[in-house]
Amino acid sequence: MEKTKMLRLPLLMGFLLLVSVAALEEQLKMEKTTYIVHMAKSQMPATFDEHAHWYASSLESVSDSAEMLYTYDNVIHGFSTRLTDQEAKSLEGLPGILAILPQVRYELHTTRTPLFLGLDRNDGFIPQSDSTGEMIVGVLDTGAWPESQSFDDKGLGAVPSNWKGQCEVGKNFNFSSCNRKLIGARFFSKGYEATLGPIDETKESKSPRDDDGHGTHTSTTAAGSVVEGASLFGYAAGAARGMAARARVATYKVCWLGGCFSADILAGMDKAIEDGVNVISMSLGGGMTDYYRDSLAIGAFSAMERGILVSCSAGNAGPSSFSLSNVAPWITTVGAGTLDRDFPAYVTLGNGKNFSGVSLYSGKPLSDSLLPLIYAGNASNFSNGNLCMKGTLIPSKVAGKIVLCDRGVNARVQKGTVVKEAGGVGMILANTEANGEELVADAHLLPASAVGQSDGDIIKRYLSSDANPTATITFAGTKVGIQPSPVVAAFSSRGPNSITPDILKPDVIAPGVNILAGWTGAAGPTGLAVDTRRVGFNIISGTSMSCPHVSGLAAMIKAVHPDWSPAAVRSALMTTAYNTYKTGAMIQDIATGKASTPFDHGSGHVDPVSALDPGLVYDLAVEDYIGFLCALNYSQVQFTLLARRNFTCDPSKKYSVTDLNYPSFAVPFETAIEGGGASASATSVVKHTRTLTNVGSPATYKVSVSSETRSVKIAVQPESLTFSSPNEKKTYTVTFTTPSMPSGTTSFARLEWSDGKHIVGSPIAFTWT
Repeated sequence: MEKTKMLRLPLLMGFLLLVSVAALEEQLKMEKTTYIVHMAKSQMPATFDEHAHWYASSLESVSDSAEMLYTYDNVIHGFSTRLTDQEAKSLEGLPGILAILPQVRYELHTTRTPLFLGLDRNDGFIPQSDSTGEMIVGVLDTGAWPESQSFDDKGLGAVPSNWKGQCEVGKNFNFSSCNRKLIGARFFSKGYEATLGPIDETKESKSPRDDDGHGTHTSTTAAGSVVEGASLFGYAAGAARGMAARARVATYKVCWLGGCFSADILAGMDKAIEDGVNVISMSLGGGMTDYYRDSLAIGAFSAMERGILVSCSAGNAGPSSFSLSNVAPWITTVGAGTLDRDFPAYVTLGNGKNFSGVSLYSGKPLSDSLLPLIYAGNASNFSNGNLCMKGTLIPSKVAGKIVLCDRGVNARVQKGTVVKEAGGVGMILANTEANGEELVADAHLLPASAVGQSDGDIIKRYLSSDANPTATITFAGTKVGIQPSPVVAAFSSRGPNSITPDILKPDVIAPGVNILAGWTGAAGPTGLAVDTRRVGFNIISGTSMSCPHVSGLAAMIKAVHPDWSPAAVRSALMTTAYNTYKTGAMIQDIATGKASTPFDHGSGHVDPVSALDPGLVYDLAVEDYIGFLCALNYSQVQFTLLARRNFTCDPSKKYSVTDLNYPSFAVPFETAIEGGGASASATSVVKHTRTLTNVGSPATYKVSVSSETRSVKIAVQPESLTFSSPNEKKTYTVTFTTPSMPSGTTSFARLEWSDGKHIVGSPIAFTWT
């Protein structure tokens, strides 16, 4: 009997295991995912009067419980919803369904600037008049802190008559929170909540109110009002103002403390287009994927069709190659550079050596006497103790000492709190190879200085060679006139373009390091929960900061040239950008300490004064982008997903990516084949066609080409272009000829058209793949 029971026991356990696995599989099948459903609008059956009714009927046919989160009318035709895997498959098979794409999570890419850019507000040739007041910058971010002085509407006229937006009411945000500066505010949380659950209203406001700070910083950078006497704890003191100080701001809160989700982003862009904004600014990005699957690219295409310029951050994944976000050619992609301003914090060692770092620390300074110094890696039992991660430091070893921490993984300011909690009195934050000599200032909670990799290595050698190492840190406030400047920030994402190598990205760089702008009253300058300080302005860095600079400049240019397309505005910014210092030396890349390349800086650093009068522009219309998609061999479904239209490319027409009228050139060549053969020494010939539009006075422009390599022959035909009237167009071709080169080879050149007054410049990047 006992033996029989023992035999049955494994069988019973096996049966229960099978039942458990089956139950788990059934549970997984029932779990829901957020999807964005793209519909073919033209295929709506005649039985429906409205597309929304058709969408609802299609959804009801596969699920009796699913609800639509949003319906979309402008950026796409369709809706977002929560479905099980089986429901999604069933819906996908219905008529009129183009694609069902899972929701994607995007991340935020986290005042000296006007003067640095030549935008002295007293200069008469810079427009800050009523025309700029008609411009509306729509910012998709974490919302706005309406009490910020940068949203003061004093001196502004009535809200532009074309504005159709709203000031949505929610927690801690009333209708009166909007004014003639912050003219609209909306929030979108359904995509977020469908994935992560309800907004925790004890931590953030379910309203347009910015509890994070990022949205207030970006929107006031783009179009904040002039605020005299602004600073962060006395650092960067002066008048703070946005690039288009008289433009209006409309905020669309699509990002929450848990991230930004594509369903919400699309809904925000959909409303921004409908509301009547002139510029959309988005300092966020996600995975690099085909344009027809990227919500930002899809929404930006719709905005471009309506004449709205879309400015996006390039990303903070530099200095790695192929690290760019937002590379669609109808998006203006912005990298980051430095200002000529710094916040020195000097490290003095016991051996008498001094090193210059940076800091925004504002509390009680260290004593003048030297203090014990220790390396975090020697004060921890963890392999990653050198990074000063939470719980890794031994208090008895760091108490009363300055601690040297390595940069990386966890937030810079958080490392300081770890040191402070363990009893340390100060911190030296040393860069590693990933960041090189790039110095980013932070409002630390204890005396701290960030130093470059080379200085950090010297300090580490001192630590290992001296039996009783000591140090101190002194703070020197704000210094301007730092040279060379600008330099490309190490964190700024780099090309080549991983989606379309024939399109050079980023387009330009703009100030993105240590930028002062408005801040939220709900968080301290570090964003840490333990930081109870509250400030009206904050200094932070990222391509998130460079993007709104260009957004505001675009609004300023559009105010002067209201008939210009988004492509013409971008062209003006690109062709007038500079890539050399006054000495003639190329703009440096701080990551390498060497000259930067167009894969780092694009066309160069923006020069808004020159951009107002570029002479010529490379214009693009919707039809040009359609031809570009044909050159990419888009299928009819892919066309409809991106461009929301039925379109069939003309089979008798030869489409080429090289014909897209872009202001820069990217030329990928074929690579030599190892082992020889006839093709190993073959010559590659690539031809680009471009058309220039005259936006200045009648003039004759002559071409010049400079190149760092003789391996590529560059021929331009014709070599001169004569324009006799406004808006006259002239076409030219550039032929690039080269022998095959080893894979991975890169080289650069520059093409310029000049009439003696204007220089219309274009970078050229060669790659052998």
